[in-house]
Amino acid sequence: MEVIYMLIGFSLLVALIFLGLFFWAVRSGQFDDQYTPSMRVLFDQKSSDKKTNNQKNRDE
Repeated sequence: MEVIYMLIGFSLLVALIFLGLFFWAVRSGQFDDQYTPSMRVLFDQKSSDKKTNNQKNRDE
C-alpha cells in the first residue's frame, strides 16, 4: 500500500515537471512562429518541381 502512495507522488511530480516545461516553452516563444510552416510548404513544392524538370530535361 505504501508503494502506491509513492508511485502517485512520483507521477504527480513528473506531471508537474512536464507542465512547468510546457509553460516555459510557451512563455519563451517556442510556439509563436505562424509564418514559417506555410512558407515551407511552398518551398518544398518548388524544390520537387525542379527535380521533376531536371529529370525531364535529362530524358530528352
